[in-house]
Amino acid sequence: MNLSYFIAKRISFKGSGGFSVTIHRIAVGSLALGLAVSIIAFMVLGGFQNTISEKVYGFTGHFQVQRFTMSNAFEEAPFSLNSDFLRDYPTLSFIKGVQSFAHKAALIKGEDEVEGVLMKGVGADFDSLRFKPYLKEGRLLQIPDSGTSNEVMLSSFIANKLNLKVGDRITLYFVQEPPRYRRVEVVGIFQTYLENFDEKIIIGEIQTIRNLNNWQSDQVGGLEIFVDDFRNRKSYFTDIESIMDFDLKLIDSQDKFVEIFDWLILLDTNVYVFISLIGFVAIFNMGAVLFILIMERTQMIGILKSLGASNRQIRRIFFWNGINILLRGIIIGNVIGLGLGFIQDQFRFIPLDPNSYYMNYVPIDWNWPVFLLINIGIVILTALVLWIPVMVISKVDPIKSIRFD
Repeated sequence: MNLSYFIAKRISFKGSGGFSVTIHRIAVGSLALGLAVSIIAFMVLGGFQNTISEKVYGFTGHFQVQRFTMSNAFEEAPFSLNSDFLRDYPTLSFIKGVQSFAHKAALIKGEDEVEGVLMKGVGADFDSLRFKPYLKEGRLLQIPDSGTSNEVMLSSFIANKLNLKVGDRITLYFVQEPPRYRRVEVVGIFQTYLENFDEKIIIGEIQTIRNLNNWQSDQVGGLEIFVDDFRNRKSYFTDIESIMDFDLKLIDSQDKFVEIFDWLILLDTNVYVFISLIGFVAIFNMGAVLFILIMERTQMIGILKSLGASNRQIRRIFFWNGINILLRGIIIGNVIGLGLGFIQDQFRFIPLDPNSYYMNYVPIDWNWPVFLLINIGIVILTALVLWIPVMVISKVDPIKSIRFD
């Protein structure tokens, strides 16, 4: 057995006195706590970013196709579904779904007040399974093959503001020439917790908008595109754009809702600063603890030197001691961090105020490559820091150290 490793084991947890045991436990605890907090922070950050992103993408798609226009109005210029893009997009395997839509401004009259809204019309290609998680009451739209069912879904914000519920019949007033209106039934109430959608969007039928705008049966305001992995959106954007019609434009949802995604990117910076501070404190504690252990074992160092041990052999004793602390801290930190993350992911015992955080529980993201990088980073940095205190061993005088008390 390696002599340095053997002595390191003897002076560690079970082989040393009470003070050394306490110091070892403090070092393990600080390292484990720092690692656990780092893992949990990245779990929550990733979960928060993914949840918000999925809400936006679930409501608007990863990309949108619209006709070129100089107007900034909410309502889109129509184009035909008989386009080159719809014919060619199946050749792009990363596209998982395409659905049509159109928007039209309207007024809803409640019992006591009138609310301005933006009606989003959807067709038979509407992905109801993707939207279903946001449905809180009632049911989804039943879109007939021909004609209209005169059904709408309201956000909980608009429903509460106008004192409306599932089953109520309401009147939608559309400001155009000549002014027109439609009597519709509220069949569902949804909630995304995002102000951009909940405060102004209602879901209706695209055929209703076609009838109001005198569009042809194959005309739409735009197309929403869903892809398999939004993290590859930049390369996907180029591929999709290459098969677009000359009079159509492609919009990245991140560019359309830039304030939301810029805010999510800003969260990255905050977490990185927070994790850096925690990591610095944990690693500094490791170096300080090892230095204290060296000071406590000054007499032992002097005796080993007097017996012929080299500085290198003695350094390895304390380096192995530090590695022992490091490995225990890594194991305990991963168990605590991953364990708490698993419990929260399964039981959601930590709630959130949806009005402030846009969700009602703390989300968890299982990003294993990030967890692995955190562990590797802590191991490498800590191993490097451990060499700093052990370098003082070469300065220890055997005669003085034996007399040291």
